[in-house]
Amino acid sequence: MSSPKHLAKRAYATLLPLGKTLSSACHTQWVWDMELRHLRYFVAIAEEANLTQAAERRLHTAQPSLSRQLRDLETELGVKLLLRGPRGVQLTAAGRAFLDPARAALLQVEAAAAAAQRAARSERAILVFGFLAGYEMIWLPDVMRVLREDLASVEVVIRSQSSPELAEGLLCGKIDVAFLRPDKGEPVLAYRTLTNEPLIAAIPRSHPLAASDSVHPQDLMSGPLITVARETAPYLRAAVESYAARSGMVLNVSHEAENLTTAISLIASTGIPCLLPLSAVNLFPPSVVARPLKGPVPTVALAVGYNTTNASEVLHRFLDRIDDLVKDVTRRTAASVEAAEDRPIVAA
Repeated sequence: MSSPKHLAKRAYATLLPLGKTLSSACHTQWVWDMELRHLRYFVAIAEEANLTQAAERRLHTAQPSLSRQLRDLETELGVKLLLRGPRGVQLTAAGRAFLDPARAALLQVEAAAAAAQRAARSERAILVFGFLAGYEMIWLPDVMRVLREDLASVEVVIRSQSSPELAEGLLCGKIDVAFLRPDKGEPVLAYRTLTNEPLIAAIPRSHPLAASDSVHPQDLMSGPLITVARETAPYLRAAVESYAARSGMVLNVSHEAENLTTAISLIASTGIPCLLPLSAVNLFPPSVVARPLKGPVPTVALAVGYNTTNASEVLHRFLDRIDDLVKDVTRRTAASVEAAEDRPIVAA
């Protein structure tokens, strides 16, 4: 088994290009006295922007020990990574240059561990699925049907997360295949588009706009609106904000939801409408109706993502059935849209 220091040495190859960026004082000859914990501690401090919070919330260690480990890392690099102030800590230019490669090094180590674990359990086929939160209820029934037909002996693990978390899981090797918003930022991740979903107005049945066959964007966005959170649904939030800007409107955000199911619950409980992807109608309760938008309609892509370095035979056999999945879900969504648009309107 590789020692932590050996793993660190391999992972730190990611950091080598920073030798000149960090400081002219950096040595071209690296001394491998760093451990993985140094990177983990630095990333936690940088993300929390506070030594005490990083120590207590993320690392569960004493602050003096954390400060000492950070000093050791700065001594090893020969640069100052953080500036301490009354309001917390701030990254120096060297710290900003070091942060992303440090994250990447930690991801590489996680990916190596996941690959080893996958190889060790190769006797029993396991496929780990990740779903954009809320979409498991839309796609999972058809996924399981495909698995029963072609891969009945496969053990299935299901995870429900945000798109950024799913992409990280694919990179780390913790997830084999994910249903998520495509992001072209990682060259090792490949995407197969399932659908480009138009946005629809998700409206409480008692809302005045529910009496219309379709909705003008200006009418929808002239009052308060529920939106998804930028941190957990960046692509959908960007599509909504861009649509508002093109319509000459400024969003009046009343509530932010982490995912589709939370957004739908808020629509039903607050009486405030929301812009959601078309497939969300599969999850609507009777108290929420769908209305198409008038004029040019924005879309958001949903894709199946996977890591091209994942050689799993089971994964590629599943990917061969993607077209069948799309046909079945499209047909079922069309039926749900018709039902959501035809629900009788009850006066408030």
